[in-house]
Amino acid sequence: MTTSDATLTAAEATAIAQEVLTQVGRAVVGKQQPLSLVLAAILAKGHVLIEDFPGLGKTLAARTFAQALGLDFSRAQFTPDLLPADLTGSYIYDQRVSEFSFRRGPLFAGLLLADEINRTPPKTQSALLEAMQEGQVTVEGETHLLPVPFHVLATANPVEYEGTYPLPEAQLDRFLLRVAFGYPTADEEYDVVARRLERQREEVSVEAVTDAAGLAAVQAAVERIQVDQSVGRYCVALAEATRAHSDVLIGASPRGSLGLVLAARGWALIRGRDYVIPEDVKAVATSVLAHRITVKPELWMTQASGSRVVAAVLSDVPAPGALERR
Repeated sequence: MTTSDATLTAAEATAIAQEVLTQVGRAVVGKQQPLSLVLAAILAKGHVLIEDFPGLGKTLAARTFAQALGLDFSRAQFTPDLLPADLTGSYIYDQRVSEFSFRRGPLFAGLLLADEINRTPPKTQSALLEAMQEGQVTVEGETHLLPVPFHVLATANPVEYEGTYPLPEAQLDRFLLRVAFGYPTADEEYDVVARRLERQREEVSVEAVTDAAGLAAVQAAVERIQVDQSVGRYCVALAEATRAHSDVLIGASPRGSLGLVLAARGWALIRGRDYVIPEDVKAVATSVLAHRITVKPELWMTQASGSRVVAAVLSDVPAPGALERR
């Protein structure tokens, strides 16, 4: 089904979000938690970095999310020779009319898969990240608006460093979430094999649950999710605690606390609520904050990491108590 841009109730938006997860789950087996995180980020109008080993369904997840959400999908394979114009597009001289015309690049899509973003030089990475932040590209002095909604799902391989260009912390901060899928269990892995044998083809297709206008309506419903002051201050306290941790060189910026609130609203809607509770914040905290934390360089041989810092502050910072809804 498709959804118009009419105002949706929280219950209607939740039903759409749940159906999207159901459709994506037909293709990506056993990854309910990370898939829910990715959808929460999309509903919060954010971008996602999926960082994990090869062959764990990162590309498949991006493609099936685009199908289920009814968005135009494009994929850019990032390589060391990729130029910014290969993403944004460029002006091509048309001899038939004796003038230059703009040929759009893969950025002009509802959902862009930026595959192996850490394999392309910083100049091209910056072109993508500028588009993510501004929602537009500028080519030859002309500004071109990107479609709305516009989302980037970028992938990165965390184990190969030769010939790569790791994203610096300032650019990692542009991603609302960083998510890892992890290896499946033995039963889940067999399910992948069994499904492939049953469908007798490599391609996996899912049904469209909504369209671009429908996704915009669901995102508008997320904007109406209520966040109590105590929950908002809890998000600020978590981000502030990362800056004071003994293992941390640079803690989460205010964009981190804002990201906690935004992602928690998306998570709350998926869970069927029109208000955010502290458990929603805890569910998204590691994915929102860990990549915004820089651990002291002298601790590189220890187990210190952004994820461990987030786990520590979640246990140390008291969560607000239950609130009686009026």
